[in-house]
Amino acid sequence: MILMRHGQSEFNVVYSVTRVDPGIRDPVLTEEGRRQAWAAAEALAGAGVRRVLASPYRRALQTAAIIAESLDLPVSVDPIVGERAAFACDVGSPVSALCREWPGLRLDHLPESWWPRLEESHDSLLMRCARFRDRVLADTERQDLLVVSHWGFIRGLTGQRITNATWLRYDPVATMPLVEPWVDP
Repeated sequence: MILMRHGQSEFNVVYSVTRVDPGIRDPVLTEEGRRQAWAAAEALAGAGVRRVLASPYRRALQTAAIIAESLDLPVSVDPIVGERAAFACDVGSPVSALCREWPGLRLDHLPESWWPRLEESHDSLLMRCARFRDRVLADTERQDLLVVSHWGFIRGLTGQRITNATWLRYDPVATMPLVEPWVDP
């Protein structure tokens, strides 16, 4: 399976320079983020990906949609691969708004307000990562899955820090989640 961080978002542009939360809720991709997603789709063309799982945050859905369109892949959505709720960008968009933006995407399994209400503790993130790991261990076809997710989730699951629109191969059998706390990106 491949874990990929979404393309550059409006939040990332400001936060990477100031290290201060700019207060942007559920940001969208920048033009650079869209370009990154198209480049990732091109690079992933021969990687054996046959399906995409995305976080419900708009930046992840936009990244997944670009890749899915380019590679003609189905997309499913699950908040289990969402970001660790620590910044304004981790306040999501209501399902009704997401349905208007992506009318062909199945979102009826999500509650209207699907994102965490409070900042997620490190221990809670690690438990969510463990639930995801257990779920994919049961998926016999996990090797063909691309997961479009976020810095905190990927870091909690693998211990790796990755930049926007980059990815890594993930083997849930061999890779254990990170156990020590970290400083925010």
